[in-house]
Amino acid sequence: MNPEHVPSSPRLYRLVLRSAAAWLAVLLVAAAWLRAPLQPAADPAHAPNPAKAAWFLLWIQELVSHGTAWIDVVGVLAVLAFALPWLRRTRAERARWFAPGERVVGAVVLALALGVLALTLVALLLRGAEWQLRAPF
Repeated sequence: MNPEHVPSSPRLYRLVLRSAAAWLAVLLVAAAWLRAPLQPAADPAHAPNPAKAAWFLLWIQELVSHGTAWIDVVGVLAVLAFALPWLRRTRAERARWFAPGERVVGAVVLALALGVLALTLVALLLRGAEWQLRAPF
């Protein structure tokens, strides 16, 4: 057996394909019958200020609320995250979390993920009208 080839099963491929087709059918039926929870049409004369971003962008909005220079930090971190595979010291045969020679990279990724989660929760739960900090209750 060649160690560079990953064994696979045609039955598994067909199962995955059928599952994807079934989920697509469910989503199409749901899209046809369920109404999207849209807000009223935008009115440029009465824009909400400041409006909250979508939940997955709240962490960036929280950072920028402390100063616009933070968006540069986000850009640098995005480039570094993209370059992480090339910053490894060793070439591993298989992927592993917190491998002995790669603990620093794993810790950095975990810290960034926890930071994004913390900023998202602060923006989601602790920001009120006019983007002011408020009590969560």
